Amino acid sequence: MDNSRIADVIEIEQLLARYAAGMTMDDVDAVLAVFAADGWYSAFGEKYGPGDFPSLMVAAPKGVFTVSTPAIEFDGEDTGTGVQPLCFVAQADHSMRIGYYTDTYRRTADGWRLQTRAMTFLRRDGSRNSGRPHDPRRPVPGQKSAG
Repeated sequence: MDNSRIADVIEIEQLLARYAAGMTMDDVDAVLAVFAADGWYSAFGEKYGPGDFPSLMVAAPKGVFTVSTPAIEFDGEDTGTGVQPLCFVAQADHSMRIGYYTDTYRRTADGWRLQTRAMTFLRRDGSRNSGRPHDPRRPVPGQKSAG
């Protein structure tokens, strides 16, 4: 790795650590702060923008998001891509979900931010997918939550 990018790598790693901590602590503001203003998250057959995060987090199970060090590549001075494995352990019953995030990063006036984050689940049967689009607990992007 080019030594001039070390500070960028550390900043992105800290950004992703704040995402995992925010999800674990159920802190929607902390999660929103790691995304670019026009960024989005993709899972369950849907693409969620920043306005969707409050209802998405209400619907999400609570627990601990453990993540590994991301593999980061830069494709420009202010853009990059990465992959970050994760293991989510549900608080209620300690069941697990495992998989990885595929990310794009963009440097903004406020520093590095997630431009996109897409979830891929690793299933017991060996398949890999983004979840069940029909899950009734998942909000439809653009709709306000009832809570």
